[in-house]
Amino acid sequence: MTTRCGFAAIVGAPNAGKSTLLNRLTGAKLSIVSPKAQTTRFRVLGIFIRDNAQVLLVDTPGIFRPRRKLDRAMVQAAWTGAADADLAVLLVDSKAGATNSVKDIAKSLGESGRRCWLVLNKTDLVPATSLLPLIATLTELAPFEETFMVSANTGDGVSELATALAKAVPEGPFLYPEDDLTDLPDRLLAAETVREQIFLQTHDEVPYAATVETESFKERPDGSVRIEVTIFVSRPGHKGILIGDKGTKIRDIGARARRDLKGLLEREVHLFLNVKERAGWDEEGARLRAIGLDDPG
Repeated sequence: MTTRCGFAAIVGAPNAGKSTLLNRLTGAKLSIVSPKAQTTRFRVLGIFIRDNAQVLLVDTPGIFRPRRKLDRAMVQAAWTGAADADLAVLLVDSKAGATNSVKDIAKSLGESGRRCWLVLNKTDLVPATSLLPLIATLTELAPFEETFMVSANTGDGVSELATALAKAVPEGPFLYPEDDLTDLPDRLLAAETVREQIFLQTHDEVPYAATVETESFKERPDGSVRIEVTIFVSRPGHKGILIGDKGTKIRDIGARARRDLKGLLEREVHLFLNVKERAGWDEEGARLRAIGLDDPG
């Protein structure tokens, strides 16, 4: 039997729903999701098999105008993910429409000469009559081979997209074992799971001023794992918010992250969190490399 295998990079503006789509296509929670924009900071690989094809999905950070070194590294990771893939999938929030940032991304894809598809997301939230003008606007900027309308949140249209992706990737052997869902190391998965809870449980400014690193990941004789994670924040006030009154907030973050990690790792998890102040971490090359990003210089 002839097999297929290839990379499809999901690109778009922040909050288009890229991580939700990746998780929906793979059937697993691999990329963290929150209502806040710019949640994803580095490329996350999600793997699914459909028929005789292994599709390697690359969830990239949202593309926006960077200010910090961290921002530049995130945008660089997004464009590198698109350039390295067999196919770039531009995911657009149908409710937000053809914003300037979406138009800029479409134009860049068109100028790159790479294979690209257009996927309109959140189509359950807008009238159908608004979709054709949106498609017309964007197809003037890039030669999209295919256009799909989906709701990553409800799953509408996602199966059809998965089938089309499986047919579109090139012929070749599978690159990963058939039961693999991601290439994320467990240490990074642990850090990202904690960071997701920071996004979900703290004020708007805190998640963007925090980074999370797994300091220790040790297998125990009973089959469980002990994980020590450090949360770096850039301001003293953020440390207080994260810890909370008598440590209640950090305990809640740890408890929910531990529950999610237990499901992801399929074993008991002993999770220990520490919060440290480190001003300017988002300009440090070493911190960027620790969270899976290349130093943009």
